[in-house]
Amino acid sequence: MRGVQQGGIAARLLCQGLLTLLAFSVSSAFGLFKGNKQNGRNGGGLSPAHLLAERQRMVDEQIAHRGIRDERVLAAMRKVERHRFVSDAQRYLAYGDYPLPVGEGQTISQPYIVALMTEALALKGGERVLEVGTGSGYQTAVLAELAEEVYTVEILPALAERAAATLNELGYRNIHIRVGDGAEGWAEHAPYQGILVTAAPPEVPPALIEQLDEGGRLVIPVGVSSQELELYTRKPEGLDVQRLAPVRFVPLTHRNT
Repeated sequence: MRGVQQGGIAARLLCQGLLTLLAFSVSSAFGLFKGNKQNGRNGGGLSPAHLLAERQRMVDEQIAHRGIRDERVLAAMRKVERHRFVSDAQRYLAYGDYPLPVGEGQTISQPYIVALMTEALALKGGERVLEVGTGSGYQTAVLAELAEEVYTVEILPALAERAAATLNELGYRNIHIRVGDGAEGWAEHAPYQGILVTAAPPEVPPALIEQLDEGGRLVIPVGVSSQELELYTRKPEGLDVQRLAPVRFVPLTHRNT
């Protein structure tokens, strides 16, 4: 294991994490009330032009401004409509700089974290990618814009069903969803050139390492009380491990938990 990369990213994320927690707490308390009262009456009726402007601002101010440089990632974040993956009552919050609850005790990640993890995979367009934790399907859609095929595993049937319906409605045909224990991966379609995990296990599941292709990259948050976003790259001489940033994710759920 080598190469610990924290520096500027870590410092920014520590500060941003505190601000995000405060912003999320305030916006959730006020926003859910406001959303239920106002947006609930009109189905979250915000004009397409307004939502597009919010999405562009999200990419410019929250993502590119913080150092994400991969033009394909930036284009995908501009294209994928994050508001389609949250409830109508939360649509006006969809492009804010914070995570949002999506039910079943799960969240849709902060946009910057989605972009950071996606950029770390360094996708070129022909890859087969495994996602562990489909959740709302937002990260899945971003991956589908950048990879050839995306295989995604969700342990909670209600979330998997909802995500599948949204992604199908949006026209994605290169996404394959199944209900199962993501820690076991999806061996039938291995090896994967990219693996992205959207919940934090105490340690990296061995099955995911086994299913990583030569030259492939695994991006995963690891830890319990303290978590690090880590990047594993399979090389001929072994696994190269880089720590990208301190993060906070929901725990990875297993069949026996």
